[in-house]
Amino acid sequence: MRLETDVARGAWLLRRAGTLPDVDGAVGGGFAAYARILHPVTATLEDRAETDAQGDHPVRSTTTWTWAQVADRTGGTVHPLVQWPRLTGVDDESEIALPDGWRVSPPQAGWFEPTLLAVLAGHLATSTTTPEDLVAGFWSGWGDLNGGMTVAIGWQHTDGAARPTAAEHAALLAGAEARAAALAADHRAFVASLAGPRLAWPGRDLVLTATRCSDLVDPARIDRAMLGTYLGERHTPQLLWPEDRAWAVATEIDWDSTLVAGPRDLVDAVLADPLLEAFEVGAHDDLSWSGDRVNRRPRPDAGQVR
Repeated sequence: MRLETDVARGAWLLRRAGTLPDVDGAVGGGFAAYARILHPVTATLEDRAETDAQGDHPVRSTTTWTWAQVADRTGGTVHPLVQWPRLTGVDDESEIALPDGWRVSPPQAGWFEPTLLAVLAGHLATSTTTPEDLVAGFWSGWGDLNGGMTVAIGWQHTDGAARPTAAEHAALLAGAEARAAALAADHRAFVASLAGPRLAWPGRDLVLTATRCSDLVDPARIDRAMLGTYLGERHTPQLLWPEDRAWAVATEIDWDSTLVAGPRDLVDAVLADPLLEAFEVGAHDDLSWSGDRVNRRPRPDAGQVR
């Protein structure tokens, strides 16, 4: 991946930008068809008959669920404009502890799971004449892209001492300061490497990079299609399109779903893929919480919030 300084490459899509919270406000208008892919959730099975020394239940299994699997347990309905808060009755980032022992984390907003991005990329590659010439746009407001950085330190003693000795405390601080200085220098260099013009998507200035479908579809190389620091902070694109302008993909930073806009056969392939929990939507559909007119109220039977 390399920095793309020619932001004019996105001018065509910028002219199609609608207004959030409509679909075209995130991915642009004027395409033949649109699909919405729901981001998966993490589900953890707890043994609530046991409790460890910290008062937590031991974990027996962790897996990935679709929204439909959550709806089966909450009594909600999954449909094209479904919203997580309306489906579950939980309007923050809290987990849900279901009566059958499963604990469910909310789907991630602004992040499209790379394994699913690879699945999608297989469809995208066959729907463009320029699969090796893509542009990816990343929101410049992510903390690690605009210069923000936090370094946290902790202390734990094997003999159970409540506090470190004076010597241990001094050594801890000295090591933390040296580590923070090294990280700060590397981070400044990283941020400087991104200097340049931004694509002024409405409300979301984007850093542009060049990438390829062949990187997106290969799990061993998909890191090349993401952007972030070596500290493990990685971001999947907020916008992605090919040079021939056949389609566009958007993962809005505040939304827990990814949009695909393009020709009818591409959207049909996405909708038919069993690995993607996808629904057809329209360019002017409302993807705000109020857009979910099926799951109208918080559901008291959604489970206990942890």
